Amino acid sequence: MDTVIIQLPEDIRTRPGGDRRRPRLLHMGPGETKDFGRGSPGITLPVVLPDPGVSRHAGRIEAAGDYWRLSNFSPAATYVVENLEGAGEYVKVAPGRLGAPVPFEFSRVVLPALEGNASFKVFAPQHAYAEAGTGPALGEQTVSPFSLDPTAKYFLVLVALCEPRLRTSSGAALPGAGEIVERLRPLEACRDLTRSAVNYHIDYLASAKLRLRSAEDDGRPDRDGARVGAKREDLVTFALRFNLVREEHLAVLPRRSLRPCPAGGEA
Repeated sequence: MDTVIIQLPEDIRTRPGGDRRRPRLLHMGPGETKDFGRGSPGITLPVVLPDPGVSRHAGRIEAAGDYWRLSNFSPAATYVVENLEGAGEYVKVAPGRLGAPVPFEFSRVVLPALEGNASFKVFAPQHAYAEAGTGPALGEQTVSPFSLDPTAKYFLVLVALCEPRLRTSSGAALPGAGEIVERLRPLEACRDLTRSAVNYHIDYLASAKLRLRSAEDDGRPDRDGARVGAKREDLVTFALRFNLVREEHLAVLPRRSLRPCPAGGEA
């Protein structure tokens, strides 16, 4: 099972039609390592950061259970790991530090560089959570097959996506990315949420958290948004079937404002 996913730095090159390439991902299991840096002649590292201010062999990522470790091979530069789900939370990894544990589920590793910062993202989607009402027991701990964090932004997106089916009927139309942005924008944590971010969270839920089959699995490209809509449908069907999202979770969404009716009353 993949416990850590590295999203490689974006390739800014686009095809003639202007379509940006899909993010390139490295999937890692427990104990696996991936090195990062500028690289050397004839040696290409798994995570390449081409800025001349980055060491040729800058560091290493090691997958370890439901978290990961970062080693800083630089003799002088401090690296910063940002929590992308936090309010400016980060940890610093000093020069020469080996195996520094990183507990964040969504992280950005930032290195000093000549042209701003060099960075890449690391996800640890298999975070383990204790089952409610359980105490000490013999044997190995039971691990939930779907480790969803109800405080994470991706969970807010999932609840907003499931909301029409929870409030009305199984045949209700699902909201698009723009509608989800407007639904979540009143929340302080979602003031800067964008359509692309919503689609990113949906992809993350489908591929990493719930491990649903997607167009990327069989090599077929999305056509006219058909696969995008099918992915949302599959995600909602799966989440509701296994009670991953329930009516009580609607409380995490902002209250709907009452719209005034033409006569001056409230609708």
